[in-house]
Amino acid sequence: MSAVTQSAAITQAAATSARASKKMVWSGRVVSAIPVLLMLFSAVLKLLKVAPVVQGFPRYGYPESQIVMIGVFELLSCVVYLIPSTAVLGAILMTGYLGGATATNVRIGDPSYVMTVLLGVFVWGGLFFRDARLRALLPLRR
Repeated sequence: MSAVTQSAAITQAAATSARASKKMVWSGRVVSAIPVLLMLFSAVLKLLKVAPVVQGFPRYGYPESQIVMIGVFELLSCVVYLIPSTAVLGAILMTGYLGGATATNVRIGDPSYVMTVLLGVFVWGGLFFRDARLRALLPLRR
């Protein structure tokens, strides 16, 4: 058996053993929806340049000219996360965004950084429940 064939067999066996029940997949979808909905709401507020967002940007140390670009990145990372074939890339993008938000909140002394950390956990937790490839890569054992 060639190395490629053996690797493919191992990958397929791991994916088969990591298949999820419908409850697990739906749990993953619900957990994934929490950060997606909050980030989509945040992106829309940025794209519409709502007054509290515009007024809050200088407090965080960012120029007002970056509001739309940050909103677009936030929106696109959510869209990439929602597409099953690109969900891992989307999780990486969302984690990067949330990591920046966490660092910004910590830098100014805003205790809401806990929320951005939790959203990052929900991003990966939801993906773990709904994606057999991720469960095969990171198996939880009893």
